[in-house]
Amino acid sequence: MKVARMCLLLLVLSTTCPLVNAFDPITGAVVFGVGTFLSRKIYNYFQESCDPSWIAFNATGLEADLSSKLFGQHIASRIILKAVTGFMNNDNPKKPLVLSLHGWTGTGKNFISKMIANNIYKEGTNSSFFNFFVSTYHFPHSNQYLNYKAQLQQWIKGNVTNCERSMFVFDEMDKMHPGLIDGIKPFLDYYDKLDGVSYRKAIFIFLSNAGSDKIAKTALDFWKAGKDREDIQLKDLESLLSLSVFNNNQSGFYRTSLIDKNLVDFFIPLLPLEYQHIFQCTMAEIIARGMKPNVHLAEMVAKDLNYFPKTERVFAATGCKTIESKLDFFL
Repeated sequence: MKVARMCLLLLVLSTTCPLVNAFDPITGAVVFGVGTFLSRKIYNYFQESCDPSWIAFNATGLEADLSSKLFGQHIASRIILKAVTGFMNNDNPKKPLVLSLHGWTGTGKNFISKMIANNIYKEGTNSSFFNFFVSTYHFPHSNQYLNYKAQLQQWIKGNVTNCERSMFVFDEMDKMHPGLIDGIKPFLDYYDKLDGVSYRKAIFIFLSNAGSDKIAKTALDFWKAGKDREDIQLKDLESLLSLSVFNNNQSGFYRTSLIDKNLVDFFIPLLPLEYQHIFQCTMAEIIARGMKPNVHLAEMVAKDLNYFPKTERVFAATGCKTIESKLDFFL
C-alpha cells in the first residue's frame, strides 16, 4: 500500500513511477484519473479556488464582528446580518445581493464591506474573488466613462465566470459617473443568465457619502427631541435616502436606473458617531495593538476630535477614521 501511495503521489507530481509500466491500459487509465483528481485536490489546497474550502460563509463570525467592532450603527448591523445571511444561505437567489451604504466619513462603510468579505472568503479582502474599486482612482476622467464602462463590464463578467460567489465593492459612488453605474445595471437585474453567465450569487456593495446630510439631520432631530438614538429605524431614513441620492445631480446615483428599477435591495444609513462611540473605537484600537485598556488615553483621543454642529457638538466630524493617527500622536 505504501508503494502504491508513493507511486500515485509521484504520478501527481509528474514523476515517472516504475509500477505504472506494469499496468494494463484500463488500470493505467484509472491511475491517471486518480492522479488527475489528486493533482487537482493538491492544487486547490494551496491555490485559492471557487469551492467550499475557500468560500464558506460564517454567520456567527459576522454577527460577532458587527456587535463587537462596529459602534453606534444599530440599523446597519441588523440589516447587514439579516441580508447577507439570508442571501448566502439561499442556493437559488433570484438576483445578486445589492447593498448601498451611506454615511459620513469614518462611520464604518468600508469597515462593513471588509467584515462581510472576511466572513465569506478564507482569504478575506485578499481573496481574488473580492473586487474593490475607488471611483476617483479607477474611473478618474468622466469623459472616459464609456471606455470605463466597457472595461468594467468585461471585468465583472470575467470574475463571475471564474466564481459565481464574487463580491464587488464600489467606494465613492457619489463621485462616479451615472452612465458608468447604469452600465452595471444588467448584472443586478432578475436574469437567469446573460451570455451564459449567471450573476445571481454575486454581491455588489456601493459606498457613498451621498445623503449624509439627511441622515445627520434625522439623528440630530431625534437628539434634540430627547429620543434615544436606537429609536431611529430604517423606515425613518430609507425612502428619504433613496429619493435624496436619486434627485441629487451631485450623486453618482442621479437618475440612475438602479434606483428607478428598484435593483438596490437595501439603502443602509450609517449614523454620525457620538463621543461615546469614538471612545469605544479608541478602546478597541488600543486593545487591537496588544495594549492594556486605557480609559484615560481613550478619553484624550475622543476629546481631541472635532464635533458638529458647532453649538451642540454632538457628532464627530471624521468618525473613527482618524483614531489610529490620533492614538499614535498621544502615544
